[in-house]
Amino acid sequence: MKNLLANIKIKVEEKVYLKDPEGSDKGRDIIRNGTLLIDELGLEAFTFKKLAERMGSTEATIYRYFDSKHMLLSYLISWYWNWLEYRLVFAINNINSPEDRLRIAISILAGRIENDLEFEHIDEVILQRIVVAESAKAYLTKAVDTNNKEGFFLSYKRLCKRIADIVLEINPDYKYPASLVSTVAESAHYQKFFALHLPSLTNIHEDGGGELEEFLTHMVFKAIER
Repeated sequence: MKNLLANIKIKVEEKVYLKDPEGSDKGRDIIRNGTLLIDELGLEAFTFKKLAERMGSTEATIYRYFDSKHMLLSYLISWYWNWLEYRLVFAINNINSPEDRLRIAISILAGRIENDLEFEHIDEVILQRIVVAESAKAYLTKAVDTNNKEGFFLSYKRLCKRIADIVLEINPDYKYPASLVSTVAESAHYQKFFALHLPSLTNIHEDGGGELEEFLTHMVFKAIER
């Protein structure tokens, strides 16, 4: 199994980059340092000039891979959702009960992240912080419809569809599986953000362990009960 996992590559949709950063050491260096710098500065203060200085490279080199910091952010977020789907597929393999598979899916959406040593160029803990703080900026733009047609959000939609299908296994008559799953995925972000920055808006604590997973599991199963 270890050797099998070593050959896994997280594939991001081609329109989300100009040149595949996974295909070269320089590209992986852009992803590694870009993740660290966006986390450190926030997207607003982040620039390719600052990234090039950190890497000891040039802005022109970065522009060969991504035409804007919005595209780089979209790549990172797409990579994250693809990685979560990869984790989910392995976690629910050979699990017959749809209720158990749904609980696992909620746990993956809500749970604490540990770094995956199979992907050494990306710090998944830091990447989750970026997703929590910045992911809405990937689609709350005037270009969202164009980006959607180009496939920028396929990884997110595919993961939500996979979980929504489990919801329908449990209750085929439930009318809102896609709405429920996307709400849970976004709530996982917002509740973590609120716990860190706006604690009066949540009952989840920053170090609350399983509180978020418990809350989301309760919400989902109450919504879909017959």
